[in-house]
Amino acid sequence: MIWREDVECASPADLKALQSGYLKKLIPYIYHNCPVYKQKLDAAGVKPDRIKSIDDIKRLPFTTKEDMRDYYPYGLFSAPQEQIKEIHVSSGTTGNPTLVGYTKDDLKLWGDVMARVLGCAGAVPGDTIQIAYGYGLFTGGLGFHYGALEMGLRIIPTSSGQTARQLKLMQDFKTKIIACTPSYVLYMAEEAKELGVDPAKGNWKIGIFGAEPWSEAMRREIESIWNMLATDVYGLSEIIGPGVAQECHHKDGLHIFSDVFYPEVINPKTGEEVPEGEDGELTITTLTKQGIPLIRYGTRDVVSIRYEKCRCGRTSPRISKIKGRTDDMIVVRGINVFPSQIEHVLIGIKGTQPHYQIIVDRQAHKLDEVEVLVEVEQRFFSDEIKRLNEIRDKIRKEIENVLSIGVKVTLVEPKTIERSVGKSKRIIDKRAL
Repeated sequence: MIWREDVECASPADLKALQSGYLKKLIPYIYHNCPVYKQKLDAAGVKPDRIKSIDDIKRLPFTTKEDMRDYYPYGLFSAPQEQIKEIHVSSGTTGNPTLVGYTKDDLKLWGDVMARVLGCAGAVPGDTIQIAYGYGLFTGGLGFHYGALEMGLRIIPTSSGQTARQLKLMQDFKTKIIACTPSYVLYMAEEAKELGVDPAKGNWKIGIFGAEPWSEAMRREIESIWNMLATDVYGLSEIIGPGVAQECHHKDGLHIFSDVFYPEVINPKTGEEVPEGEDGELTITTLTKQGIPLIRYGTRDVVSIRYEKCRCGRTSPRISKIKGRTDDMIVVRGINVFPSQIEHVLIGIKGTQPHYQIIVDRQAHKLDEVEVLVEVEQRFFSDEIKRLNEIRDKIRKEIENVLSIGVKVTLVEPKTIERSVGKSKRIIDKRAL
């Protein structure tokens, strides 16, 4: 289904004209309403009236994740506070989270692009969707909810967890579309088998999975077990949440809604755009947002991009699945995890050493598991076991408070964790992504 055929199937010339018109309005808007961007544009020698076409985007400065943190909470906002109707946050590297705010029009835009996501995946008005992404400050659940409302779907807002209940509702309400993380749908399959439910037999036909990296092998496994079409959705809180790009049934790249989110794939070392088909950092300009529009925002996600027309009829650019990161962030159960967050916790706990390692693993059809190895002073190993347990529990609670996910903490003696002459290897990711 093509939800917005006028833009999703637009000719390159019409799309460029639309993008150019939006950019010409965006730059004066942020220049006059966001002091941070005024300073950035002045420093780059860019006057708003000089931006005439989308081709001029290369003259604009980049926006970084550091900017989001440094100007927290409202420094990058362009709309006045009384116009902000909803706020979401995601985890940051240390301390401050990444914050995004929506005006009433932004929320309407979010619903529109999410309806386009659902249509791209194959949904039609009247279908039943079960949304098993988390609701709340995480953008996943509400993003899908707004899109489903816009399209006219029947919504089962289960949020995440309570797997046995999820499975019962899927059967009772004849869910056609399931939206959750790919690791969770495999976990659900394992639980289903234990409950005597055959995952291959049901009304479900379409899965829309995202919020964490997953491979083609994982897709094949999901499709085989559940007997459904498994599609990839892409988004990030800073840009809007889910709704930036989505696969169609051909599963040949994710269609990015470039009339709303203008994509560039940049060499992070040079700042120059890479040739079509080559890997680089996905950089996005939000062309129509009001609350916190961003120009040339570096996502740190490594992708390639193609511009030829898809077999589904859409002419929008297509990005590859995420191939890696330009930073050391990992995604666990939809949560951004930075080694620096762990380090920040350990600095505040006496007796720990500045050496740690994060091990992420995923057993077959299970959720991601995180183990943190922490070196502690030798004296703790000569104390009674009660003292060792106390410090382990303290570290675990502090880390879980920061990451919002459960972790296993293993205390090890000094010099146990391998040292490196270069950059320390803080993360060992054993997941078969």
